[in-house]
Amino acid sequence: MLALAGLFVSAIPSRAEEPAWRHATATIGEPKYADGFAHFDYVNPEAPKGGTLKLSEEGTFDSFNPILAKGELAVGLGLVFDTLMKSSEDEVSSSYGLLAESIAFPDDISKVTFRLNAEARWADGEPVTPDDVVFSFDKAKELNPLQANYYSHVVSAEKTGEREVTFLFDENNNKELPQILGQILVLPKHWWEGTDKDGNVRDISRTTLEPVMGSGPYRIASFNAGSTIRYELRDDYWAKDLNSNVGQHNFGGIEYVYFSDSNVEFEAFRAGTVDYRQENSASKWATAYDFPDVNNGDIKREEIENPLRAVGIMQAMVPNMRRDKFKDVRVREALNFAFDFEDLNHNLAFDALARVDSYFWGTELASSGLPEGREKEILEGLKDQVPPEVFTTPYTNPVGGDPQKTRGNLRQALTLFKEAGYELKDGRLVDAKTGEHFGIEILLSSPSLERSVLPYVASLKKLGIDARIRTVDASQYTNRVRSFDYDMIWNVWGQTLNPGNEQSGYWGSASVDREGSRNYAGISDPAVDQLIRMVIFAQTREEKTAAVRALDRVLLAHHYVVPLFYSKAAKVAYRKKLMHPEELPYYGLGFPEVWWSAEAN
Repeated sequence: MLALAGLFVSAIPSRAEEPAWRHATATIGEPKYADGFAHFDYVNPEAPKGGTLKLSEEGTFDSFNPILAKGELAVGLGLVFDTLMKSSEDEVSSSYGLLAESIAFPDDISKVTFRLNAEARWADGEPVTPDDVVFSFDKAKELNPLQANYYSHVVSAEKTGEREVTFLFDENNNKELPQILGQILVLPKHWWEGTDKDGNVRDISRTTLEPVMGSGPYRIASFNAGSTIRYELRDDYWAKDLNSNVGQHNFGGIEYVYFSDSNVEFEAFRAGTVDYRQENSASKWATAYDFPDVNNGDIKREEIENPLRAVGIMQAMVPNMRRDKFKDVRVREALNFAFDFEDLNHNLAFDALARVDSYFWGTELASSGLPEGREKEILEGLKDQVPPEVFTTPYTNPVGGDPQKTRGNLRQALTLFKEAGYELKDGRLVDAKTGEHFGIEILLSSPSLERSVLPYVASLKKLGIDARIRTVDASQYTNRVRSFDYDMIWNVWGQTLNPGNEQSGYWGSASVDREGSRNYAGISDPAVDQLIRMVIFAQTREEKTAAVRALDRVLLAHHYVVPLFYSKAAKVAYRKKLMHPEELPYYGLGFPEVWWSAEAN
């Protein structure tokens, strides 16, 4: 690795050949805002500063260390730390200067250099340096398997100037690498290598409840371990007048209260302990908001499409193929026939949900019908490695909703199980060779999910399956999922309109045995790997769209998950003291960054 890094160092061109510096970068099209722009269009530059925003979170926390893949990380730590670049919420994939005032990379994208803002400071007044960036990158890759995978093609980070840091790549033309490196959370090297108030040397490889220091707009003011955190706005924040920050970070304090039960959390909102709630339950949205503060206007309710305009959703029940019983595609397909979405949607969600039928659902990247044009060419190049039905049969989910359809779906599920080597004996689905009873434990992180899963468990039991729900606390759930210790989980993958390197962490063979990866299904397929590479290295928007749709089609044909449902709009309820610009960012809620309090001075 050192020899390889040396080769890349020797290949760095002379200063005269260095590419031009840019104030922004975009992976789709060109950045919207020109150099020297005043502020993002969707902010209120005159928003007052002050007031307290009270929020809630379900679960617990036991760490303020933002880079580890262990422990329960406290919510809101992004308020404490800045990144090199900052995304705008009215563009799909553009980033502008924050800690880094500019960015440069050659045409072949063999490296990227960030030039730090000379004014960037940590909360203790020390300057942010290239050494801090190198330290943050190295420690993230060393201590976090997800980051190691995400940045697997970044050979090294090196200080290449007084305010410059350069990342070297082991492959060229990966247009996303400069963008995702701009998202690195930068930590203060001198603080982590220093001592705490008791004289103990800090250890970045361990969880900690010492309030961490950052360069961001807020600091941790107080907390009760596992239950509450208060962040306070820093008057001395170095970037408060930076154009990418104007009109943002308006609350004087942001407080989080943790709840172990979602119903208690909702009651806290009703009682005024919490100011803002994004409702994920369609039934609760329809029935539970008939109370005085809503009726008299003290609480406002909105359904906002913005945040889902650029997000492809796959919400699903995910069987773990690391368990032998889920390796047969017929078994996985049968599990989908047992899920009656139409019945659940009508009886539990007031017909307010839509069934997910793509890994990029809700976006232009979702596959549909039969492949055509370039997408078909891509798949034909992998013809011997992909399921033949990708060319002949459009993917559709089974349709239920009435007794006749439901019985038909269960019969089809049983047929698939029999083809996979199972049979019904005395009402139990067993392996025809071993006699072992087929069972599924569905691991959940919250009791609030049980209501939607119980009808599915009932359907599985009709097939003779020993189906059970196991709901565990946040720490147990995190540890079991990280170590892939489950039969089936409920998961949501959110996709951008510019899929890239993260796809290998979701579905790539290299991530299947990497503890802590998001390859929850245990996918290891050569064709999927090739399609992921095509997505990452697509040089045009048309090529990327075709590659993503081909990948989507192959993932669906393998029946890796049981697709669930989602809403087309974000449902938010909030106290009337909370204000937001009349026009929210086209691709987001802007919460809490561009909102403010009417109680601010």
